[in-house]
Amino acid sequence: MPPTHTVFVTGGTGYLGRPLVDALLARGYAVRALVRPGSESRLPAGATLVVGDALRADTFTGAIRPADTLVHLMGTPRPSPAKAASFRAVDLPSIQASVTAAVDGGIRHLIYVSVAQPAPVMRAYIAVRQEGERLIRDSGLAATILRPWYVLGPGHRWPYLLLPLYALLARLPATQDGARRLGLVTRDQMLRALVSCVESPPSGLRVVDVPDIRAMAQAGSG
Repeated sequence: MPPTHTVFVTGGTGYLGRPLVDALLARGYAVRALVRPGSESRLPAGATLVVGDALRADTFTGAIRPADTLVHLMGTPRPSPAKAASFRAVDLPSIQASVTAAVDGGIRHLIYVSVAQPAPVMRAYIAVRQEGERLIRDSGLAATILRPWYVLGPGHRWPYLLLPLYALLARLPATQDGARRLGLVTRDQMLRALVSCVESPPSGLRVVDVPDIRAMAQAGSG
């Protein structure tokens, strides 16, 4: 990997963003991370700080180069059905801004964390993420769309109680597909998959579902 390879990250101070920035820096990448004013101290040391508004492409497009990969992690923290308004106010305009900035900034590979589809709950969240996916498809950018259902990790542990149920559903033919598609992944698995996506960009559009996230994570741990 050339030492000049640079990745631009939105949401670089968040649940996935901070450890991803650390992981990329550890692998020798240069990282430029977009943060809002007042959050500068939360960015991992070693990353280049880009202060801007993730909802407005004009505030950060000019700071993207020399990055050729953009990882979009901006979104409503701890999504729930009660946050439908935030999905429309934050999640959707932020991916709109990132797609615009990626096209105008010369990005070759856009990485977007979406959500498993279809799913029985969180319809407002899924609808917004589907709109984000459509924006990416229409842009013509080479892109990777990851579709986890729930990412287990610090402060996000309650679904561990569902693991026995998932194990049972995965064994039953009638529920096997849904159990796999809506399976749980850990934050470490997501981070390994994200790094793998950065390191192996596609030539067109790639969709990475839960089984693929797990497979990428397993390959990355070897």
